[in-house]
Amino acid sequence: MSAADLPDPTLAPGARHPRETRVLVGQTRAEEDFLDAFNMGRLHHGWLLTGPRGVGKATLAWRIARFLLTRPDDSGPGLFGEPDLPHSLDADPDHPALARITAGSEPGIFTLKRGPNEKETALSQDIRVDQVRKLKSFLHLSATEGGRRVVIVDAADELNIQAANALLKLLEEPPPRVTFLLIAHQPARLLPTIRSRCRELRLGTLSPEQMEAALAAAEDEGEPPELDHHALAALSGGSVGAAIRLINLEGMTRYANLIKLMATLPQLDRLGAIALAEGCAGKTNEARFDLTLGLVELFLARVARTGVAGAPMPQAAPGEAELLTRLSPDEQAAMKWARLHQTLGARARHGRAVNLDPAALVMDIVLEITAAAA
Repeated sequence: MSAADLPDPTLAPGARHPRETRVLVGQTRAEEDFLDAFNMGRLHHGWLLTGPRGVGKATLAWRIARFLLTRPDDSGPGLFGEPDLPHSLDADPDHPALARITAGSEPGIFTLKRGPNEKETALSQDIRVDQVRKLKSFLHLSATEGGRRVVIVDAADELNIQAANALLKLLEEPPPRVTFLLIAHQPARLLPTIRSRCRELRLGTLSPEQMEAALAAAEDEGEPPELDHHALAALSGGSVGAAIRLINLEGMTRYANLIKLMATLPQLDRLGAIALAEGCAGKTNEARFDLTLGLVELFLARVARTGVAGAPMPQAAPGEAELLTRLSPDEQAAMKWARLHQTLGARARHGRAVNLDPAALVMDIVLEITAAAA
């Protein structure tokens, strides 16, 4: 496999590229904060876009990029104020840069992201310093052309320490007319000095109604599937990226099957448990394995919360509320399930890291849950 054949690490499978998504749903506050800074002539050179994974941070970054690169060079407040300040981040539809941005050929944008590993056989696990060197070359070469330039870092919490320090130097001495947009799913992982040199735009999770609209904007062309958007929002935590993954891997059905299996506790349906475990075995089922571990961890978290706050509504699967209430009727039970959630979550991450047999790991986790239910 060549470097050109590697997947785009910034793109969720089944979703159109965020540069092609014109509508950002549910993040009005973040858009208004950026627009206010622009209109007041206080456009910071570095912006940190934070919030849970999949809520629209990349879409907002590209929306800002389109806005900046299609604005006239003399835009912004003048000495006595501008009568025609923009009221939204909508890009000028007639600007020639818009087609180039959509096609991925706009010379004023650089995306700093994970590249190939040293052997170019797979994506690197982090953003390495050689990618930042390419960014420096872009800034040097594009400076002679003038105009605004936008750098999108997707995602900044994937920078290794050498790459982070190299980017920090650019943020400390920013080139003229360059706006850095750093996407961060876990901003606490960033260098404090990087965070301090950026202004934060915080994005929140989406409601079921917003989720439905955002999925329609983000999904590839085609007939959208019939979905329970309330249940999907509950399982995805209000993240469009997580929701697309659930849709593509039939996660809603898999969670419903998990609830059916757990409903037999404390008398475990062993055949059902074996089917669940064996369905995760093999190289071709790696995505299903990861999804199963995530769904089990989510199930345990929802069980633990039920003992304190009652069964979550809406249900994420038929019969879920009754099952959770039976397993976790009070705070004492909630504490037990919370401890198990922490223990099994750590065990799942360790097993994944050391390549334990997927079927054995899933069966071991199911048996631990069975013992707790008894």
